[in-house]
Amino acid sequence: MRTCKVMLNTAADVTEFVRLVSGCAHEIGLANGRYLVNAKSIMGIFSLDLSKPVTLCAHFDDADGLFAELKKFRAA
Repeated sequence: MRTCKVMLNTAADVTEFVRLVSGCAHEIGLANGRYLVNAKSIMGIFSLDLSKPVTLCAHFDDADGLFAELKKFRAA
């Protein structure tokens, strides 16, 4: 499993993020504190506190391609 912090500032960001991760056949989650939601679910993402970075959890080892596609959402 690989993780990184992402920031989703707007509804458009969430929509684009879900579009990108939905193309992945593996499980991907977003964690915020003790909550973990499916990163392919717009409703799940909006249930999180998006005012702070959330943790992207890619449940597979070869996630380099996915992380490259999502680089614009990476939190500094």
